[in-house]
Amino acid sequence: MKFSLAIFLIFYCSTVKAQLHTNVYWTQQTELASQEVIYYNRNEKLSWADFKGPPPVEKGSTAAITMSGFGYKASVTTAGEILNVNVAVYCYFNKPQSWVKPDKKSAYILNHEQHHFNISFIAASVFVSKIKNAAISSSNYKTLIPSIYRECLDYMNNLQNQYDEQTQNGRNFEKQEQWNNTLEKKLMAISK
Repeated sequence: MKFSLAIFLIFYCSTVKAQLHTNVYWTQQTELASQEVIYYNRNEKLSWADFKGPPPVEKGSTAAITMSGFGYKASVTTAGEILNVNVAVYCYFNKPQSWVKPDKKSAYILNHEQHHFNISFIAASVFVSKIKNAAISSSNYKTLIPSIYRECLDYMNNLQNQYDEQTQNGRNFEKQEQWNNTLEKKLMAISK
């Protein structure tokens, strides 16, 4: 019994002394094929040449599709009594899964599609902010980080759906202009 208590006390004292640091940063070093993705850069806009996927053969009202999202890689390192939780975040546009119909390549439609990519970046930025402000500990980081990620994915998907529903996939010019302004304000509020 004394031996068990001594081991518990040693373990308890060592975890109390250990400090945890969370490092959150943007990366373009991922397992995604570099020729297939564009990583988000505020200073670079999408062009129609980036949409490499074949459009569907069936007729429909959809002019283009932007396949974008965000992800992260988490790792843990130790330095003495410091436990570092490193979270590398990336936001990407998938070229082969994004497409445009040849007769729909207008600046107006490209702007609509760019905002889909912007929404992915906004959600990724919310994820970064939540991770930086979370009470991450050595006992909860394995569950807390994925939980925050799922929450931010839901936020992104809901925002993408609202955007398309309210603008009617860009066909409602007045709503599109409102969303243009809303999303630009959200982007301006983000410090990267």
